[in-house]
Amino acid sequence: MQGDVAILIPAAGFARRMRGADKLMEPVAGQPVLRHIARAGCDVAQTVIVALPQGGFGPTRLAALDGLAVMPVLVPDAAEGMAASLRAGMAALPEGASGVMILLADLPEIDAADLSAHIDAFRADPAAPILRATAEDGQPGHPVIFPRDLFAELAQVSGDSGAKAVVAAHRNRLRDLPLPGRRAVTDLDTPEDWAAWRAERGT
Repeated sequence: MQGDVAILIPAAGFARRMRGADKLMEPVAGQPVLRHIARAGCDVAQTVIVALPQGGFGPTRLAALDGLAVMPVLVPDAAEGMAASLRAGMAALPEGASGVMILLADLPEIDAADLSAHIDAFRADPAAPILRATAEDGQPGHPVIFPRDLFAELAQVSGDSGAKAVVAAHRNRLRDLPLPGRRAVTDLDTPEDWAAWRAERGT
């Protein structure tokens, strides 16, 4: 267990582009993608925080996490966007964390080995970088690890752009870590996205 880096999964979004369905309940390897991601996080980190909406899809998402060693955090102002999830999650971080991995919940190809390699690379870099996963071709993606000295800035983000402002303010500290294929950038937001992804994989 790489206990010094906590994982924060922002999962309080409304999935508006799914036209009434919840993308985080889409099945991946026989389980909802939210559970798939959270389980991978639990395999590599002692602290896995999942930010959930108070209403709407919240109860269903919470039920999908049943039995996993995660810390659910309710986000009353989830309608604001990604920043609300980040603020709620950052408030729940353990004091001793050296970094926090922001791990999106709709990355169906990410697995525990990817997360472990990402954390190992962060720990091995004495410069305490912002470590961002990319596709094999260099396209920026997720997850992203932020070092401890940027926690205060992450705790104050606003709007729906998440942590982009923090990355922009510290671009000199940004380092990229390529992951195989396109798994770092395969996030699926519409029913058509999910159908095309399954067709490509033959599942």
